[in-house]
Amino acid sequence: MITQGDSTSYLEPARSLFLHGAYSNHGLLELDRTPGYPIFTALTGAAFGNILLTASVQITLAALTLLIIRKTAILSFSSERAGYIAAWLFALEPLSIASTIRIMPETLFVLLLVLVIERLLTFRTTSRLTTLCIAGLSLAAATYVRPVSYYLVLPLAIALVVACRKQRKLRWQAPAVLLVSTIPLIAAWQVRNQMEAGYGGFSSIVERNLYFYQSAEVAAELQKTSLAVEQENLGYTDEQSYLACHPDQRSWTPAQRLRYMRTAALAIIAQHRWLYARTHLAGIAVVAFTPGSTEFLQLLNLYPSPESMPRRILNEGIFRSTGRAFHQHFVAAFWMFYFEGFLLGLYIFAAMGLRVGKGSTFANMTMVGIALYFLLISGGAQAVGRYRLPVVPELCILAAGSLSSFRTKQERGLEDPARRVAIPAA
Repeated sequence: MITQGDSTSYLEPARSLFLHGAYSNHGLLELDRTPGYPIFTALTGAAFGNILLTASVQITLAALTLLIIRKTAILSFSSERAGYIAAWLFALEPLSIASTIRIMPETLFVLLLVLVIERLLTFRTTSRLTTLCIAGLSLAAATYVRPVSYYLVLPLAIALVVACRKQRKLRWQAPAVLLVSTIPLIAAWQVRNQMEAGYGGFSSIVERNLYFYQSAEVAAELQKTSLAVEQENLGYTDEQSYLACHPDQRSWTPAQRLRYMRTAALAIIAQHRWLYARTHLAGIAVVAFTPGSTEFLQLLNLYPSPESMPRRILNEGIFRSTGRAFHQHFVAAFWMFYFEGFLLGLYIFAAMGLRVGKGSTFANMTMVGIALYFLLISGGAQAVGRYRLPVVPELCILAAGSLSSFRTKQERGLEDPARRVAIPAA
C-alpha cells in the first residue's frame, strides 16, 4: 500500500546516489526522474529500505502544508474562519490523505507549491523582494520534485508585472527577482543532462509521455484499438521490448532515442491536431473529476481486484463503466460516488468563493491561474486522478472563502439592529 508502480523509479536513483555517488538507475544514467524526490527519500531513510520513516516524514510535511494553507486563506480573505475551513477541507480530501503515506512525490511537491503561493500573497501585502526570492527558490525545488511546474515561473512573472503596474520599480524588480531565483537552478540540471548524456531537456519523461501516451492515444483512435495495444506495438514495456520494435536504434545513444521519440510523436500530433486536442481535453476531465477514491480505498484494503474494475473509462464509456462498477462492487462504487460528491462540492464552493468570498483580486487570480495551469498541462492519455493534487489547495482556499461568508442565524440575529437588546449600565 505504501509503494506502487512508479515508486521504484524514485527509490533506485536515490539508493544509487547515496551508496555510489552516481545518479543512475540500475547502472544507467537517470534522465527520467529529477533528483528532488529521490534525494528526499534518501535523506529520510529509503536508501536503506526504511520507507516507513519516509512515510512518517511525509505525514509531518502534510501537517505543515495544512498550516501554510491556513495562512494563505487568511491572507486571501482576511478571515481566521476561512483559514481553518481551508485547512480542514484539504485534510479531508481523499487524495491528500492517500498521498501522505505513498512513496510518491505529490506530498512534498504540494508543500513547496503552497509555500510559493503563500510567499506571493505575502509579497503583495508587504512588497518585500526577499519573499519573492523564497518563492522562486521554492518553485525551483518543486520543479526538481516534479517537472510539471517547469513552465510555471513565466506566467507568475507576467502576473507580477500586471500586479505591480502602478509601482514603477517593483514592476520590473518583482518579476526579475522571481526569474533569477528560479531559472538558473532549473537550467543547472539541464546543463548536467547535456554534459552527461547529450540531452538538453530537464526530464526525459516529457519525450516518453509524448511518444508512449499522447501520440499513441492518437494512433489508437485512428486504428480503432486500445492504448495498451498501441503501446505494446511501440515497445513501451521495457528497453528490450522497445529495441525489438526499433532494431535500428540498438546502437543509438539515449539522447538520440529521445530525439526520435519527440520528432515522431510531434509529427503524428501535428497531422491530427483536432484528434489530439480531443484526447488531451478528455485527459483534463480525468484529472479534474476523478474522485481519488481508488487510492483511499486501497489504503483501507477495500478496493476490489483491479482486473474486475473498469480500467479505461474513456474507452468503455462513463455510463457503462459506472454500471459495471455498481453491479460488481457496490460498496466501492458507493464510496466513489461519495467522494465524487465531495469533489464537485469543492468546485462549486470554489466558484462561489470567487464571487462572494471577498478575496483580493491578486489572490483569486493567482490561485485560479495556478489551478488552470496544472489542469491544462496534466491532460492527455497519461492523465490520472492523482495529478489533481496540486490543484486541490487552491480549490480548498477559494471554497473556504465562500463557506466562511455563511453566518449562522444566531450570528445574523446578533448583528441585526432591529433585534439588538440594550444592556443596562451597571
